[in-house]
Amino acid sequence: MTIKVKAVIGSTSSTSYNLKLVKFMAERYKEELEITPVLINDLEMFSIDIESEPTVAVQTFKDDVKDSDAVMFATPEYNFSIPGAMKNALDWLSRGGDFTLHGKTGFIVGSSMGVFGSVRAQIHLREILSNPALAPNLLPGNEVYIGAVHTKMDEEGNITDEATIAYLDTVVQNFIAFHKKQQAIAHA
Repeated sequence: MTIKVKAVIGSTSSTSYNLKLVKFMAERYKEELEITPVLINDLEMFSIDIESEPTVAVQTFKDDVKDSDAVMFATPEYNFSIPGAMKNALDWLSRGGDFTLHGKTGFIVGSSMGVFGSVRAQIHLREILSNPALAPNLLPGNEVYIGAVHTKMDEEGNITDEATIAYLDTVVQNFIAFHKKQQAIAHA
């Protein structure tokens, strides 16, 4: 049985390397993971004024993420942190009392043209996700930081760097084992 994974894409760019990475992963791991990208481009800025009556785009986003077995976060790094659009999406997921992410297994991937591959963004993202109103159960110790991604991906969005592919293979297998273990604990 495949694990249904919703991948929140932290970039709103039409040429996002992180979206390309997620699409590559969706194809490569399709026998084990049903990965569906979830875009955040059309989300209204969070405001307590509209929290109880979110826009259709916001409610659709929250429902889409909730309809999953697990969640992946794919983030670039902007100014040593996550993009504002990603923070806005997380604000929406944390509000409304429905605990959209609470207890879902998840993992984080990130790529950038810089050498650090979104490491600082992922540090901030993990801190934000530790909020009790979010609280996904993140895979520990398997950070995916793909630096200089533009040199490791072809024009079609395929990862061409064998070491990167091998590492992704390892992380995905670790995530599958982690997910199964968490599911067994939850149903014990």
